[in-house]
Amino acid sequence: MQRQLINPPGTEATYDRLHFSQAVRAGNLIWVSGQVGIDRSTGAPAEGMDAQARIAFEGVRTVLEAAGASMSDIVELMTFHTDMRTDIEEFVKVKDEYLPADFPAWTGVGVSQLARDGLLVEVRVVAAAGD
Repeated sequence: MQRQLINPPGTEATYDRLHFSQAVRAGNLIWVSGQVGIDRSTGAPAEGMDAQARIAFEGVRTVLEAAGASMSDIVELMTFHTDMRTDIEEFVKVKDEYLPADFPAWTGVGVSQLARDGLLVEVRVVAAAGD
């Protein structure tokens, strides 16, 4: 099966510097790498869970669209949280705006840290396009 690397415009530096694709598509399956809440205008983590979750889900949407899919094609959601007890309710509110029906499988994992100080959540998905 042929693999297609998905790297939307603006993500080339990440591919070149850190050596990973934003997603890989094989057939109708798309594995989207973890998306985080980095504010593009400042280059720093956005303030608070609501803002970070929105940026992360917008990143997922952008990558899926570049792969020829949409948010409704998501079959699995995996999230990594630095403070699940405090932030989970706010995260769920944002998640439900982006995934309002036909909910995918979801695994939420508490972690001690993410790639940068100040990050609260990382979102990765698997999608089945065209199903």
